[in-house]
Amino acid sequence: MTTEKKITTLPVMEHFYTLQGEGFHQGRAAYFIRLGGCDVGCVWCDVKESWDANKHAMLDIGSLRLEVEKTPAKLVVITGGEPLMHNLTGLTKELQDAGFETNIETSGAHPLSGNWNWICLSPKKFKAPLPEIIPLANELKIIVFNKSDFDWAEKYAALVSPHCKLYLQPEWDKAAEITPVIIDYIKQHPQWELSLQIHKYINVP
Repeated sequence: MTTEKKITTLPVMEHFYTLQGEGFHQGRAAYFIRLGGCDVGCVWCDVKESWDANKHAMLDIGSLRLEVEKTPAKLVVITGGEPLMHNLTGLTKELQDAGFETNIETSGAHPLSGNWNWICLSPKKFKAPLPEIIPLANELKIIVFNKSDFDWAEKYAALVSPHCKLYLQPEWDKAAEITPVIIDYIKQHPQWELSLQIHKYINVP
């Protein structure tokens, strides 16, 4: 019987205390840990510098917890890149043992690891999510770049659990053009809600 290798360090692009800017937890104070490494390759990604994990320092999960503890944060959000390229079991245990709530933002393209209070699934056409992750999502967040993304959204809305929150979010560079289209769509399909990247409007990380 093989045992899972314990991961004690992870490639971290950046970590900071701010407000969650989008989705269900929008507006909450949150400590973000952005991990390096992504093979999904969204053409409109706004953190392409996160893609190469080798460009980012390997940080000890214990030292990350200590950084979070320097703030009043209760919520820690793990994002990327694509965070599930890494085994996150050790990181979430470290954080949850210290009393922190752990949320993840993922495309679902890699196997789930870690223990999560909230899973935000944001599936991408460039590399579809694994089927086993879809029913575990607490929140489905679809980035809308063009009108064909509404069909993509409905495809996954039909696969998530009945209790999963559904969000449509304009791709930032096309927000002026696509937000009115999303608003009209939601008025016709009220099971969806609008997610805006408020951190970009209020100029916080």
